[in-house]
Amino acid sequence: MSVELTKSALDMELMASNGETVRLRDYKGKNIVLYFYPKDMTPGCTTEACDFRDHHESFEDVNAVILGVSPDPLDKHEKFVDKHGLPFLLLVDEDHKLAEELDVWKLKKNFGKEYMGIERSTFIIDTEGNIVKEWRKVKVKGHVEEALEYIQDHLGA
Repeated sequence: MSVELTKSALDMELMASNGETVRLRDYKGKNIVLYFYPKDMTPGCTTEACDFRDHHESFEDVNAVILGVSPDPLDKHEKFVDKHGLPFLLLVDEDHKLAEELDVWKLKKNFGKEYMGIERSTFIIDTEGNIVKEWRKVKVKGHVEEALEYIQDHLGA
């Protein structure tokens, strides 16, 4: 399902791991890699965050900022950033409003239990604030390279 980034999503204020409040609109003029992940400190989420960390400079080279989003509270984001040396912001979406806006807050099943949670997803937002690419049900292995390659090939430097 393809979604559009609405004005309300662009204007939504979210607390970032640096303690500041940010809006997606604040990044106009930059490409944005907005990636949603289920939970700080879990194996898949740690691998994905560290992959983005390891490619951070390459994303900067193509005028892209990386923003991770999960429903974890600020203190967990701060610990996650510190433990893994993440050079980008993690956004707090405890009420999952942004996740719902982009349709990544989904019914999940695990070991016979059903619960609501984040479906691992990534959105590429261009310098004008338009979603130009999305990945849903992301598999971590190779995903960061795929996102970087998309920006290099389609959005230039």
